[in-house]
Amino acid sequence: MRSLLFFVAFVPAVAAAEPEFAPLFDGKSLAGWTFIVKPDKDGKKADPKETWSVVDGTIRCAGKPNGCAVTEKVYGDYVLRLKWKFPADGKGGNSGVLLHVQDEKYWPTSIEAQLLTGRAGDLLLTNPPDAKLDVEKSRQDPKLERRFFRIETKEPVEKKLGEWNECEITCKGGDITFVVNGVKVNEGTNCNFTKGRIALQSEGAEIYFKDIVIKSLK
Repeated sequence: MRSLLFFVAFVPAVAAAEPEFAPLFDGKSLAGWTFIVKPDKDGKKADPKETWSVVDGTIRCAGKPNGCAVTEKVYGDYVLRLKWKFPADGKGGNSGVLLHVQDEKYWPTSIEAQLLTGRAGDLLLTNPPDAKLDVEKSRQDPKLERRFFRIETKEPVEKKLGEWNECEITCKGGDITFVVNGVKVNEGTNCNFTKGRIALQSEGAEIYFKDIVIKSLK
């Protein structure tokens, strides 16, 4: 009887299971996403379907024209996880995850978590001073003040071209933490935005995304 009472008494102390991450990409369609495309010199915009498509359960971005795929919903206080890769037969290229997107510009006001080959992990302020974030001054790019270099590591944090990289981005209040392949590569505080839409960049290079999931921290 004592053993039974002991077990029952401690049942309430067992922690509840961690809430599941919810998908932002269903693996089949681009439902839940909208698109911003840079117009050409005549002011015309290309069909987003020429840039964004679903291929073998991944989101393929052709890289041109510039712009982004943006969630229809607004998010704040969350953990975002996704995987990305550049083709193995290419030279890599540029892209990023835009956090707290505020407007409809093809480079929208936001905080960019950089995925540029060789520089994945940098943070950039898109359209400062409208976008603000406090990051360690020693990592500020002297040639581009809105860029903050990633925390340098002994070993490379990015995988070879053609291999999937994973990033985890935590946004809580005005704080942002950026992790690439399990390594914390950047962080900032006191962002003037605490919520907004989330975007994936089209910036000149073919890139693939998958396993895009989010967990609310509220």
